[in-house]
Amino acid sequence: MPSLVHDRRAFMGYFSSVGLGTTLLPGVLWGQVAAGADITSESIACAAELAGLEFDEAEREMMVDGLKQQAQRIEALHGIPLANSVAPAIVFDPRPLHAPLATAMPATSPPMRRSPVTVPRVPASLEELAFAPVTVLSEMIHSKRITSEQLTRMYLGRLERLDPKLECVVSLTSDRALRQAREMDAELARGNYRGALHGIPWGAKDLLATKGYRTTWGAGPYRDQTIDEDAAVVQRLDAAGAVLVAKLTLGELAQGDRWYGGQTKNP
Repeated sequence: MPSLVHDRRAFMGYFSSVGLGTTLLPGVLWGQVAAGADITSESIACAAELAGLEFDEAEREMMVDGLKQQAQRIEALHGIPLANSVAPAIVFDPRPLHAPLATAMPATSPPMRRSPVTVPRVPASLEELAFAPVTVLSEMIHSKRITSEQLTRMYLGRLERLDPKLECVVSLTSDRALRQAREMDAELARGNYRGALHGIPWGAKDLLATKGYRTTWGAGPYRDQTIDEDAAVVQRLDAAGAVLVAKLTLGELAQGDRWYGGQTKNP
């Protein structure tokens, strides 16, 4: 039943639909399936024993049939071609309730106004700025006390050093980041300032497609997946001058803290 291995949510959902979602059975059986076992009447009996449950042969066969039908439905869904550019079936309308449909949304945003920020002296080690707020880092770059490249190299170094412990990185985007950082420094030197995120390093949750890098969704079956386009979030942050330093881990398909590389400590 390979398709169910790719869809833990649907697997657990089946047992919720038959009233067994709060028992240990789904988790025990999922562990067997994820390890490569087939779902049979016998494997359900073994899982049920571990979960402290008991089912007769007819009940176990009913579960096997139900899971097989669900697997077929999942296979059918996976067979439908759906481009990454297709937006979810969700409509967000920020207009107040009962507002006329013809109510126009503002065409432009008001100009940004920078709040006063106390900027510290540049420390002997840039790592002292690792947890500084973006407001401070932004002003330090804007006032040319530090460069985007210096800040980017500091964060890349921390990611390389700490990732074995934190298991928080899917892909370091070092080449892309250093290229962006140098471009932002050159723009600033020419007097072109894009705004508060100009030259600020950031990390993209690995749900966000990024051209030239893997987009794995934290799931083993997609660990080698590449999507040849940038997500809208990535495009907008690029336009704002932010510097992408890494694709960061998340729980499998954005659930929990377990991904195919271990237990992420990335919040």
